[in-house]
Amino acid sequence: MEPPLLEVRGISKSFPGVKALQGVEFQLDAGEVLVLVGENGAGKSTLMKILSGIYARDEGTIAVDGREVDITGPADAQELGISIIHQEMNLMPDLTVAQNIYLGREPRRGLMLDEKALNRQAAALLGDLGIQLDPRTKVSTLTVAAQQMVEIAKALSVDARVLIMDEPTSALTDTEVETLFGLIESLRASGTGIIYISHRMEELKRLADRVTVLRDGQYIGSLDRDEIDVPTIIEMMVGRTIDTGSKPEPFDTAGRDVVLKVDGLSTRTLLKDVGFELHRGEILGFAGLMGAGRTETARAIIGADPSTSGRVEINGRVARIRQPADAVRHGIGYLSEDRKSLGLLLEQSVTTNTIAASLGRFSGLLGIMNDRRARRVAQQHVEDLRTRTPNVEQPVKLLSGGNQQKVVIAKWLVRDCDILIFDEPTRGIDVGAKEEIYTLLQKLAATGTSIIVISSELPEVLRLSHRIVVMANGRITGTLASEDATQNSIMDLATRFDAAEGAAA
Repeated sequence: MEPPLLEVRGISKSFPGVKALQGVEFQLDAGEVLVLVGENGAGKSTLMKILSGIYARDEGTIAVDGREVDITGPADAQELGISIIHQEMNLMPDLTVAQNIYLGREPRRGLMLDEKALNRQAAALLGDLGIQLDPRTKVSTLTVAAQQMVEIAKALSVDARVLIMDEPTSALTDTEVETLFGLIESLRASGTGIIYISHRMEELKRLADRVTVLRDGQYIGSLDRDEIDVPTIIEMMVGRTIDTGSKPEPFDTAGRDVVLKVDGLSTRTLLKDVGFELHRGEILGFAGLMGAGRTETARAIIGADPSTSGRVEINGRVARIRQPADAVRHGIGYLSEDRKSLGLLLEQSVTTNTIAASLGRFSGLLGIMNDRRARRVAQQHVEDLRTRTPNVEQPVKLLSGGNQQKVVIAKWLVRDCDILIFDEPTRGIDVGAKEEIYTLLQKLAATGTSIIVISSELPEVLRLSHRIVVMANGRITGTLASEDATQNSIMDLATRFDAAEGAAA
């Protein structure tokens, strides 16, 4: 009997104040897709960074083909045939697609880089992978989804025996997801072992030969393909049963104040005559395919992107919003889909991030910060939101994705906004943390906060929204009440590119 392609035993890893992994074990066979699941903070990404040489393990052993190995850096991992597609982008924005894919392995002509050969090589790889990108394009000009495809191409550009995919579909369109799944099938058939980390439960049965569950840095158990059952896996992940199928109660807009009214909002590039109303205490969902204009609508409302026409009213009065600071003054908080780049100060503490939108409330005479009060407020929100952090002075870069999102939410709760716009509020967040955020949003709505939720996950839109606005090609194609909405009815409107047809629906 051949030994496993990859086997880890007793892996442990600690950071200051955090025991990230404790005695974790698993094995991966050649040609197998092992799906690794667990809540944010369970230790999945830490374990993968140990395997790829980014972190050093504190304890435990790693074996490849039955032979114990010592991975002291990424070069060791690459030499062993271990390649990783990171959850967080690991690209050089000022370099081209081709330069990123083959960074450090560029073809040369003498002492000089051979740019033509580099671009030909990258174009051939992208073509084989079904990725439609110009290898000469600067990465900084690409969408998040396109950058993710570059990460995938980069990982597959080496002859990987073990390929680690950390949330690879989080920013991909449905078409790109299908392309990726086709690649996985080809790699499986060629004998490549794949470790696939995902929070999307629907991907498990589609891909997994086996599912391994981590919780709180420890190995909980594994299920073979014929044993895979989503409720069982969720219970293993979070240690409790979660209701993932409920809808909100019907929401009667009659007699409810309109806190936000958007009329005729258009932009030069995409939006065309967008209009809707948001009522006090309402959760209004925005659904649509990628590029439909959901995020662009939010950015135009808060003044992050210029509009060519249209009007925004807040509590019945026209609001002149030319930049995000104006939106904040009008009581609108925007939680970006890219929380790391646009929502957080990663090197700063939980406290600093919590008060970042309300600094004036925490400074006294001569602008001196009241640190004690700031820490007290941050600690209160850590407790209220059940944020997992050793203390409020912990840098947010060391928190899991779900806990980082809670810090962003705390920032806007401290600011006491009347209107909150959540753009992809649970992207990259596990099912347990998702449910906590859903409960939080519902509590906020119940106390009178008005909320817009933009999400690519239809179950999430249906789970949260009192009404659902559907967009396609920069226009609103229909609005559905919660009780009338289904995934099919939403997709029907999301694929109607004629706004007149959608308006009549």
